[in-house]
Amino acid sequence: MSGGRRHIGVAERRARLALRHRLAGPARATTPEEVAEALVALHGSDPATVYLAAGARLADAAKTVPETERALYEDRTLVRMHGMRHTVFVFPADLTAVVHASTGLTVAARERAALLKDMARAGAPDAAWLADVESSTLAELARLGQATASELAAAEPRLREQFPYAAGKSYEGVHTVSTRLLRVLGVEGKVVRGRPLGSWTSSQFRWAAAPEHPELDPAEAQAALLNRWLHACGPATEADLKWWTGWRVTEVRRALTAIGAEPVTLDEDDTGYVTAGDLPAVTGPSRPWAALLPALDPTAMAWQRRDWYLPPELRPLLFDRSGNVGPTVWWNGLVVGGWAQRRDGEIVWRIPDPGNRREAEQAVAAEAERLRGWAGAARVTPRFRTPLERELSG
Repeated sequence: MSGGRRHIGVAERRARLALRHRLAGPARATTPEEVAEALVALHGSDPATVYLAAGARLADAAKTVPETERALYEDRTLVRMHGMRHTVFVFPADLTAVVHASTGLTVAARERAALLKDMARAGAPDAAWLADVESSTLAELARLGQATASELAAAEPRLREQFPYAAGKSYEGVHTVSTRLLRVLGVEGKVVRGRPLGSWTSSQFRWAAAPEHPELDPAEAQAALLNRWLHACGPATEADLKWWTGWRVTEVRRALTAIGAEPVTLDEDDTGYVTAGDLPAVTGPSRPWAALLPALDPTAMAWQRRDWYLPPELRPLLFDRSGNVGPTVWWNGLVVGGWAQRRDGEIVWRIPDPGNRREAEQAVAAEAERLRGWAGAARVTPRFRTPLERELSG
């Protein structure tokens, strides 16, 4: 205890991560749904990340591709949709209403306003015209079931209309109505990404109508989302929570109060929070563990303050200039290096400072073989390339 508050040090934070993020061997999941439930959200900007993140946490990794496809496209127990910070995630289906109300509504209003403003500046058709195109597009999508942007444009030709963007500036260009409108509809929770055109690594996808969900009170939804995430990732600071959700600090504090979050002290001489009743000590797994996590993995990206699991000297190697993390190698809750896949399918890795980590290297080698075994002939190149991944992949 410190000043009457429970202290949670780095060792216990890593123990919680190992168990709650399903990374240590005994804690591994049996289905992708269990992985998503444990992590709250899987980054979906890069389609391969969803599968690689699930495969790293499944007890039977051979089931990664068929089971994840089942969950996403057959049972629809997992849904790929826009969520926090304008980002595409994969969520458990029962969380879609919470995400929409807690984060989507605010972002959606900004996105639609920005689209109408850009169109007005370019002298493009007005809001009434756009509303008619939107109505027609949603009707065609309902008729088709799932469709690519090109297929929708064939059914609703007005989607092909173009308008200039940022004229006279260094980043000026031309936008197509379909690209911008479908993004807005996605953030508004009206459409979601469906089955890809190619394999599980493909970034070309179809659109589908979003599953129906109730409209929730935004403040109550924020409390529900924060409670789920804090159970998975607590203790976390206000800065962590604000960064992950994209909310204002007043919204974060209101949600913390609503769920009765309990403050704790951290090794960084900072205040963290856990959910109500989550103060008892957590003991880590009995055996050491290793993991190969993909670019944009939700564990590596969960916290804004990362020194307790990510040595600062590794950041230049493992992150791009925009702050996106590349593939990481983990040993007992600490990032120790990075990995990549070469053109021939070989999984290669580097631990820059191996020290006395012979056991770690053996465990990492086993994880690399496990990954290559289930990935098969698939070749994965992260959407956001990082220095060490580029070097290793050759």
